[in-house]
Amino acid sequence: MDLSRPVAPEPYSLLPAVPSFTLTSDDLTEGAPLGAEFSAEGGSTSPHLAWSGFPDTTQSFLVSMFDPDAPVPSGWWHWNVVDVPLEVTELEQGDGSSDLMLPGAAFHVRNDGGEFDYLGAAPPKGDRPHRYVFAVHALDVDTLDLDPEVSPAVVHFTAVFHTVARATLTATFQLG
Repeated sequence: MDLSRPVAPEPYSLLPAVPSFTLTSDDLTEGAPLGAEFSAEGGSTSPHLAWSGFPDTTQSFLVSMFDPDAPVPSGWWHWNVVDVPLEVTELEQGDGSSDLMLPGAAFHVRNDGGEFDYLGAAPPKGDRPHRYVFAVHALDVDTLDLDPEVSPAVVHFTAVFHTVARATLTATFQLG
């Protein structure tokens, strides 16, 4: 099957502009390929993420991973951690395996694969490299007041009205 299609825009460039802050990782490098362990085939281990320099008005965080290059109109949500407390500025490698690994009141919403955890990179075999955009959204509320059963689209629609800053780190992945 021919998966030729235009390259999707950087997803957050389509939203209202907000300030940025620093997002780093012991496991990821901006623009570089993801390690196999962060892919679905390699075990779906969530990478380490740490953030700093967010605005003083921040009350909580939303952490996500999105593939804008999935061959569907809506892209593909691989990870969404909602209601990360203000005092948490780091997720360790593997924290995306279940809600039991998450701090405080933080929880996962269902990813587009149907599970409540981190789903590793999984582009179609033979497709071009996909971009995986890891984002931390600084929010002006301590909770988005959402149920874990809502869709990632509802999470991000709700969050856009409370986002005071956003940091992203984009890695790539391709199956041979």
